[in-house]
Amino acid sequence: MKQVNAIRGNRGFSLIEAMIGFFILSVGMLGIASLQGLSLKAGKTSVYNSVAMMKVDELFESMRANPSVLPTYMVPAGAFNNCSSIDCNPTQLAQEDVYWWQKNLKAGLPDSTTTTTSVVVLAPVLPSRLSTVTVTVNWSERSKTTTSGESKAYSMTTDICTLLPC
Repeated sequence: MKQVNAIRGNRGFSLIEAMIGFFILSVGMLGIASLQGLSLKAGKTSVYNSVAMMKVDELFESMRANPSVLPTYMVPAGAFNNCSSIDCNPTQLAQEDVYWWQKNLKAGLPDSTTTTTSVVVLAPVLPSRLSTVTVTVNWSERSKTTTSGESKAYSMTTDICTLLPC
């Protein structure tokens, strides 16, 4: 008789264990889903930073190839001069470099309407022949906390030789 009462007292115990286990598993799965979302956002931010870095390096290489007209690269908007099919002077080439650089940069970053660039060229101080060039790229990414987005920026400074030998 005692054994029968002991069995009746344990009824539903396995069900409670199963429900508690399911609850713990559910909380863990929600945590994993939250981490997945955060990692996707961090991955996207990393891609945008990489695009900005590569495009700034691309502009620096264009400047190094055409150092005689470095101030031309400070123009806010370049111009399409069709230099691939006609001979352009160094100024026209610099304008076209800026045009294509900005076009490709805006295509690689989110919300191209808020993407802005700044190019600052400081002339060399004699006897040096190195100009200091700073390029800054600003863009806005989607954010969960604000409706206007999250502002991001990438800036890099380098020295470019204006006359050989440096």
